[in-house]
Amino acid sequence: MAEAFFQFSWLLPAGIVLGTVLGMELVAYLAHRYLMHGWGWGWHKSHHETHDGWWERNDLYAVVFAGFSLLLMWLDPEHRGLFWLGIGMATYGFLYFVVHDGLVHRRWPFHWVPRRGYMQRLYQAHRLHHAVEGKDGCVSFGFLYAPPVRVLRQQLRERQGAAPGDVRGAATTDPAAEAGLPDGR
Repeated sequence: MAEAFFQFSWLLPAGIVLGTVLGMELVAYLAHRYLMHGWGWGWHKSHHETHDGWWERNDLYAVVFAGFSLLLMWLDPEHRGLFWLGIGMATYGFLYFVVHDGLVHRRWPFHWVPRRGYMQRLYQAHRLHHAVEGKDGCVSFGFLYAPPVRVLRQQLRERQGAAPGDVRGAATTDPAAEAGLPDGR
């Protein structure tokens, strides 16, 4: 019996890491929607404005969340559970760092705009999030999951009266128009 457990002893840590990465999407959505676009707007506002340099005040959120991840790993030197939660949080943070900062906001030296599939949907959803000035009326607060672009565009029409790419407020279904979303932050 003990042999069977040790043969699969990597499954529990892998499951904790994977579950944490997936669970962090809910945490990220709630933090982005209610903290960053709520009472924590003072830090997040910098992310919605044009700025010079590589640092945004919003980056303090990444520092705080990384601190939580490191704390969990430090509190569990025997790697029994909290350690793997911390690894899952760090993995999610890494994905966020590469895709969000690199792909969407071009804070990295590579510049690639996805033209189809899942990555295009993430890219467009985040661009639609930034299509609204200020903290109110935004759409798409998640990171690993983005609702369909047509749904987000409809939400913007309902909240703002129009969506990027609309011609005189008329709804567009042209995928080429949807791919040409505003390039602003």
